[in-house]
Amino acid sequence: MATPIAYQATLPAVPDWLNKGDNGWQLAAATLVGLQSMPGLVVLYGSIVKKKWAVNSAFMALYAFAAALIVWVLVGFRMAFGERLLPFWGKAGPALSQGYLVGRARMPATPHHFRNGTLEKGMEEPFYPQASLVYFEFTFAAITLILLAGSVLGRMNIKAWMAFVPLWLIFSYTVGAFSLWGGGFLFHWGVIDYSGGYVIHLASGISGFTAAYWVGPRLKSDRERFSPNNILLMLTGAGLLWLGWSGFNGGAPYAANITSSVAVLNTHVCAATSLLTWTCLDVAFFGKPSVIGAVQGMMTGLVCITPGAGLVQTWAAIVMGILAGIIPWFSMMILHKKSALLQKVDDTLAVFHTHAVAGILGGLLTGLLAEPALCRLILPVPGSKGTAYGGGFLQLVKQLVGALFVIGWNLVSTTAILLAIARFTPLRMPDDQLMIGDDAAHGEEAYALWGDGERYDATRQLTMMQADDSRYPMRDANTARGLTIQL
Repeated sequence: MATPIAYQATLPAVPDWLNKGDNGWQLAAATLVGLQSMPGLVVLYGSIVKKKWAVNSAFMALYAFAAALIVWVLVGFRMAFGERLLPFWGKAGPALSQGYLVGRARMPATPHHFRNGTLEKGMEEPFYPQASLVYFEFTFAAITLILLAGSVLGRMNIKAWMAFVPLWLIFSYTVGAFSLWGGGFLFHWGVIDYSGGYVIHLASGISGFTAAYWVGPRLKSDRERFSPNNILLMLTGAGLLWLGWSGFNGGAPYAANITSSVAVLNTHVCAATSLLTWTCLDVAFFGKPSVIGAVQGMMTGLVCITPGAGLVQTWAAIVMGILAGIIPWFSMMILHKKSALLQKVDDTLAVFHTHAVAGILGGLLTGLLAEPALCRLILPVPGSKGTAYGGGFLQLVKQLVGALFVIGWNLVSTTAILLAIARFTPLRMPDDQLMIGDDAAHGEEAYALWGDGERYDATRQLTMMQADDSRYPMRDANTARGLTIQL
């Protein structure tokens, strides 16, 4: 019987190295990660803030997603995953040509040799084109910037943010990505960051905290009361973020393989455990569960498992989930209130606690609990294993050094970028605009509560009421926000 045409190797768009299953999963995983940002974090940010900041917060995420993609294909991808320029940086170059994108994916682009000249780590070549890899890695770069934005919501000048996004991607994100993933010195030394606990979450937490310091705080009234404008919509965004993590950690092996399956299961087990732990702590200390707290617990669990999702056993994922619910909760609810520095810096969505603290916690726990057989399936350095499996303390030292490098680089680079931007435009909106919010920043508001999307006009409403029925009194025209009916 003849081979069906769909499976013939001579199809022009199906070279013999292409695995349709791997390629399909990698594109699906990339789309899942993309959905975490668009619309996941766009919706979450637009609903978790006060109503007057809904449009601005959502737009900051939307803009970052779009701007990151253009910068990524122009120079970013090859700086993070291209040929080595420095031990921590790749050579800049475009990822735009047909010749580059339809060829077989490869990473790291530069092989690593021992001092005697023998090859230590060659190129890994997934069974799909470079275009799939470029798009997949873009979604990670974009979500890092959007997570960072959570620290400066409610006061950052949108023009300053528009300048910050491409500069931070080029000078900060690409360094961490190359060092830990793209063939840099931490990659070859054996620092484990399976899917971005350091590259994404620790970086966004530290950079967000640093940015919050330089941008300055929100208005005092906003800091004291910043209740969500729509908790149900916030849960919708959180749900997209949680389920999208299947692509986040499931796509990290660059194939639809055993590691991918283990990673997806561990991801959700750890997230659920952390959410429940955080909720129990809220009930124990405050007498009632918090929906916002549950979302924060979900987030810390997802962040904590990320550096080791495909490398630890599922019982270890439960342990990591318990600790992810306890330690960031303690740093946010107890330590934050006792620290003068944490009190001074206005980190709007507590990104430092949910991403930096949870990210470094996950990295250290991975160094402790990484299972040797799972490590052999994917890690580039032979013999990698956690301290609990006889790996000694060296792996924990490596994890700590990797974290310190990411912290130091992001602190310095974020500071330099913001100080440079501040020479041309203010980082913070003026107080009179902060009093108004979205209307001052964009000339738009999130909800049309009067007419058909028209601006509220108190004099018009008063005229209409006077022409209607005197039995329906209303408040003074200068204070009215709707119709008050006495029944």
